[in-house]
Amino acid sequence: MRWLLPLCLLPLPALAQEVDLELVLLADASGSIDQEEVEFQRQGYATAITHPDVLYAISSTLTGTIAVTYVEWAANQAVVVDWTVIDGPEAAQAFAGRLLDPPRLATGRNAIGAALLEGKRLIEANQITSLRQVIDFSGDSVGNFSGPSIADARAEVLAAGITINGLPILRDGRALDLAEAYENLIIGGPGAFVVAATSRDTFAEAVRRKLVLEIAGTEPVVTVAEAAKP
Repeated sequence: MRWLLPLCLLPLPALAQEVDLELVLLADASGSIDQEEVEFQRQGYATAITHPDVLYAISSTLTGTIAVTYVEWAANQAVVVDWTVIDGPEAAQAFAGRLLDPPRLATGRNAIGAALLEGKRLIEANQITSLRQVIDFSGDSVGNFSGPSIADARAEVLAAGITINGLPILRDGRALDLAEAYENLIIGGPGAFVVAATSRDTFAEAVRRKLVLEIAGTEPVVTVAEAAKP
């Protein structure tokens, strides 16, 4: 005799949460970034994600929600804050608080290709569906000392329909060269753009501006844009 389980006892597939945007924040923690700069970057993103302009941009999306994860990259990649759905000030504050607590987890020299592929994996492995998927990549060079090449990883990410935006951290008068390198080698996909942080004073402003553009799904007037000082 075949025994039939009542329908209510059968396992049901997990329902994917739907948001407007899945956003991977890939932040540089390689050897050229000291501990103070790691903490400074985290503080800049924590300040930006809770800013009224960013919260307004989130509330103005089709679903009123985005999903964000913060990952530091170097020779390895480490998730600092796992996927979090931001649907208002309380969720944004919780994300910001978790961002500031963990110790540094990524070390070593640049592995940009591997970092981009980890961003893709994190998007594809979560239980979230979205209208748009973006990897937000920041760093202070385009050196790639191990792992997949930037070109191969970038092509794989773009083939999956994921956009890559760039936040070059500029120093030592290399502003134009690094911004152009990001434009030519890193970014890609629909609406891809570069917003450059030219100093510690402009970093939080650059992050805020970039988040608003990414969440709204709009491009800056110019592809390579330098954040204005507050």
